[in-house]
This record gives sequence, structure tokens and C-alpha cells, in this order.
Amino acid sequence: MSGVDRSDRPTSRPPTDGAFGSRIVALADRLAELSESRDGLTCTYFSPAHRAVAANLREWMQAAGMTAEIDAVGNVVGRYAAADPDAKTLIVGSHYDTVLDAGKFDGRLGILTPLVLVEHLGATGRRLPYHLELIAFSEEEGVRFATPFIGSSAVAGRFDPAMLERRDAGGASLDDVLRAAGSDPASIATLARRPQDLIGYLEVHIEQGPVLLEEDLPVGIVTSIAGIVRQLVTVRGVAGHAGTVPMAMRHDAALAAAEIVLAVERRCGAAPTLVGTVGRLAVRDGAINVVPGLCELSLDIRAGDDATRDAAVADILAEIGRIAQRRGVAIDTKEILRMRAVPCAPRIQARLEDAIRRAGVRPRRLPSGAGHDAAMFDDRCELGMLFVRCGNGGVSHSPRETAAPEDADVAARVLLDVLLAFPASP
Repeated sequence: MSGVDRSDRPTSRPPTDGAFGSRIVALADRLAELSESRDGLTCTYFSPAHRAVAANLREWMQAAGMTAEIDAVGNVVGRYAAADPDAKTLIVGSHYDTVLDAGKFDGRLGILTPLVLVEHLGATGRRLPYHLELIAFSEEEGVRFATPFIGSSAVAGRFDPAMLERRDAGGASLDDVLRAAGSDPASIATLARRPQDLIGYLEVHIEQGPVLLEEDLPVGIVTSIAGIVRQLVTVRGVAGHAGTVPMAMRHDAALAAAEIVLAVERRCGAAPTLVGTVGRLAVRDGAINVVPGLCELSLDIRAGDDATRDAAVADILAEIGRIAQRRGVAIDTKEILRMRAVPCAPRIQARLEDAIRRAGVRPRRLPSGAGHDAAMFDDRCELGMLFVRCGNGGVSHSPRETAAPEDADVAARVLLDVLLAFPASP
């Protein structure tokens, strides 16, 4: 698979015919052909499709003029070196794994946009005053091991070795999967970048919402990334015959779970920026004629600030306790993720705003309710994010997710403007 189109002769200026955007979308289409499912896009951590995507990205990075490798956790790391070997590094990137039945731009837009810019820089012989490190992070969604940010946490020095013991639905641990792929889990600690070597982190991402679409804007500036708490909830009741156990004598795990779902909806509708989701809900060993004895569900609570989020979590956990007592069931909760709300650097927001104005677009600042690899670099370096308009009503995590080539082109031009003006030191 060829990495770079060479049909146009290099020029000292970026193309003016939308070539960046059309190439980004074409590359996204090509990656979307590599999937675990025939009827849609699914690319989970270290599946055959995942490894094929990584191999293609490495090839494309090398063809663009970068050195490139796949590291111990599956990140594809491309480096466009500065002339000065002692220069500091700016990281750009996003993730290439997907949710089940995904869209083709979530994460990958933030890899392919800087990739086409490095193609342009290489074709024109232009070097930057800093090392540009393009990282395609291997795992952000948390699908296979129910824990996100495996790739970016390793680079940011936040990888928790306890994650190696996590197991997928087939019983394989993360440690098993890495060793089977030829990686040494003991080497993960060496992937961490030193904060003193970094001048910043930039990520381009599809908005995954309708704000830019409603306001007819191609791009927006992210002000902050929402704080997230995730819990796994297990409800243990008493299984019984559906025909012989009277309603008043039941300890129904599913009914208790249903009350929890509604409690989340009530509480998380009570404050701005607060959202709550039960994305997984399962009756273990359920049968049509059995009162459910065991139910499992997930909680995902987010807000633009940690105080709002934490107050909601506390109220929901208190209500879970009351539900357990009222229904005579045992309910266990386990926190699997806690990420604080992360502000984007004001200086990078200002650089993005200036570049957007120069592109002839009205700047728009907005928070992100989604989690992003960028959050892993909080306290490591200044970070910034550029949102790109999402079509189809803002639908994401779905095959209906779309990004227009024209919008991708605007994003590429804005990012190129920022990269060319980015200072070589913090």
C-alpha cells in the first residue's frame, strides 16, 4: 500500500485546491477497509485488523520522510527530526483503535491530518525548529480490556503496571497479549517522554457533537476536557422461578439495576455540563423464565469541572445504597477510571485562534465532553486541541460519523499555520 501520492510537483507553499482534505479522507477510507467485521469498522487493541492498521501507518510515516516504529504497546511513532539534534519535541497525534461498529474519523483524523502535513513539509524540504513526533496511539477507547489510554498513558509516563493483569472477554491478560505480540511489558516504562524535552502536545479530533455543525463552523478550539469517573456495578439478588416466586418476595437484580439507571438519568440532568451514561447492562446467565439473580452495569459520569462531577457520583452511590437496602440485594461498585477535568493551555488556544482567523473562519471555543489522549499529557507539557465539524447531526462512535473533506482541509491549514509558528522552546 503506497503511502504518499507524488503526482504533484513540490512547491514552497501549501496546495490551494483542497488537496490536504481530500487526501486525509482518502487515507481514512483506506484504513477503514481493515476491520474485524465485514459489515462495519471495528478495530480493537492488538486484533489482526489493529496490527494491519499499525503496519500501514508506519509505512505511510516512513514514506512521508519520518523515521517510524511500533513501540512496546503498539503505538506507531513517527519522528520528523529538526536539524538540531538537541532540539525539543512537539507531539501531535491521536488514537487508531475504534469502538465496535465505529466511524472512520474518531481518533484517526488526528493522525492523518499531521501526516499529510509532514508529507508536504518533506516534499518541500522544510524542517521545523523542533522535532515533530507524530504518534498514532494504539488504544484509547478501552474496548478490549475495559481500561482506556493504554497507548498515551505509556508515552506520558502514566502507565499503571496493574493494567497488565486486566483480562479481555476471552480471558487473556494484557500481559499475555503483549508477550504474544513479541513485546516485553517490562520495557513500557522506557516509553515515557521526559517533560523537559517537550514543548507541547497538539491533537486534532472530530467534535463528536453538534455544536460546530449547528453554528456552521468547520473547526473549533477546545478549552477543556471533561473530568470522568467510571464505575462497574455488580448487583447480586436471588434467582428464582418466574412463575412461583411472588412479586413481593423477590430480590430481583435486574429491577435494582433498572432503578440505578433511572437514578443516573435524574441526577445527571440536574446540572449544566453534567452527563451520565449506563453503557453496559447485562443479566448474567439470564433466562426468560428466571428471576434475575445477577446483573452487571457500568456508570460513566462526566462534567466540565470536577466538583460538579464528584457531587453527582456521591449522590448516585448513596442512592445505590438505598436501592440495595430497599430491594434486599447486594450491590458492589468498583471505580475503574478517574480523570480530572483538564484545561487546554491558554497560549495554544490563542495560537489556534489566530490561525483560524487567518484561515477566514470565525473562532469558536468550546469544551469537550469526551475523553482524549491529550488529557494524559496534563502536567507534562502545554496541550491544545482543535475540533473538526462532525456531520449527520454530530453523531460519532457510529458508522454515520462523517467529516467533510473541506473541513478536514481547513483543519490541516490551521494546524500547519500553528506548526510553522510554534516556538522551539516553551
